[in-house]
Amino acid sequence: MNQLWTPWRMAYIRREKRPGCIFCDMLEAEDDREMLILHRGERAFLVLNKYPYNNGHMMAVPYRHVDTLEALSVEEMAAMMALVTLGIRALRCSAAPHGFNVGINVGKVAGAGVLDHVHTHVVPRWEGDANFMPVLADIRLIPQALGETYDELKATVEEILRTA
Repeated sequence: MNQLWTPWRMAYIRREKRPGCIFCDMLEAEDDREMLILHRGERAFLVLNKYPYNNGHMMAVPYRHVDTLEALSVEEMAAMMALVTLGIRALRCSAAPHGFNVGINVGKVAGAGVLDHVHTHVVPRWEGDANFMPVLADIRLIPQALGETYDELKATVEEILRTA
């Protein structure tokens, strides 16, 4: 295991578990930058993952607190997918990844870290960064500070929306 990664993982594992839902709490906060919210849409929002697998790892999250895809309305699913697409466009512009992992983990056995609020992950990938296994179980080194990644992607998302 890479020792540079261990303190991050340990902080994540050892952090105090708060009651409630992290996504719902994000929506109630006033500072989008602090919450890493890149965009608030009509039915869903786009947010950077605080514990990313790769630089730019983001999630599209419906506003409504539901735990499965089948509980979402067609409009909510469309809104989530529109934000996935927006996130991919922003990442292509700002970070030029070679590909993406896009996925939804439903249930603990499927790897869901947040069990009760369904969300879609967008993980940018670069040739030679690793295979898909680190997304599931191992380690990643993040070469850019999260705040810098946020600022770049926020500006790119705003530019894409402004010119759309």
